[in-house]
Amino acid sequence: MLNSVWLKTFVALCDAGHFTRAAHALNITQPGVSQHVKKLEEQVGEPLVSRDGKSFMLTPAGEMVLDFARRRQVEEKRLLSDLQQDDPDAGQVSVACSGSLALLLYPHFMEMMAAAPALAIRLEATPQSRVLAGASDGTVDLGIVDHAPTHARLEGERVGQDELCLVVPKARGAVATLAELEDLGFIAHPDGFAYADELLGANFAEDYQGADRLRQRSFINQISQIPEPVVRGLGYTILPRSGIDLHARREQLTVCPLAHPVRHELWLIRRKGRVLPARTRRVREVIGDVLAALEARHLPGGG
Repeated sequence: MLNSVWLKTFVALCDAGHFTRAAHALNITQPGVSQHVKKLEEQVGEPLVSRDGKSFMLTPAGEMVLDFARRRQVEEKRLLSDLQQDDPDAGQVSVACSGSLALLLYPHFMEMMAAAPALAIRLEATPQSRVLAGASDGTVDLGIVDHAPTHARLEGERVGQDELCLVVPKARGAVATLAELEDLGFIAHPDGFAYADELLGANFAEDYQGADRLRQRSFINQISQIPEPVVRGLGYTILPRSGIDLHARREQLTVCPLAHPVRHELWLIRRKGRVLPARTRRVREVIGDVLAALEARHLPGGG
């Protein structure tokens, strides 16, 4: 690496065209200018100037080093300018979360991108294990999981909670027994079996024997489509509140009131110690607002 101080002196000398004037511009002595140039010549292994008293001419090597030094100065100025202009409306932000939360958040992200054409938000709906892995290795800027991070490379903040909902066709009305659910049949999905163990186990403890014993009517892995067979009366399902509130035919679904609600905390996680640029901080604020509103709407006494 060429010494940046010596390069700066060499550029000043070339701009001034004279050793004395260069020394005055740099506020150093004339011997100091000569010494910097000599050290730079030793570093590159070629003479850079042909001296004539206090004036000089550049050698071919000197012309090459001068061109390099000027380009480096331009790049440094550009870098410093970019660092000072931390634009919240420009650059890319990556977010990873569950499919149901992705449905809830993406309309808000689209609004942000529509208002800021230089902003790019990459949203990945993925299992929680991959959210944790992405945040840990730095490939994901922000992730959402259902517990406080325990990994040494992660930190997080609680931003809300999401309620598990037992969803049946509106025409059927709320159900009160597991037998009524079995009569409908379970619309299963990748997370549905774990949800069933949590929610049905808590509310129908005497009769519930495990998700593997449920009468499964259908299976689908597209989060946006899971409520559709329920709308058509083909069965029931279990989803987080975030996965059903925005469904196009939400009014044709009934969320059954249960004696023992099950709610998952929501934690916004990121790589520990990472300094977030303005664009990522802005996305974090939007996520926090949306998830706080989700929690407020569906807690007892909420809207």
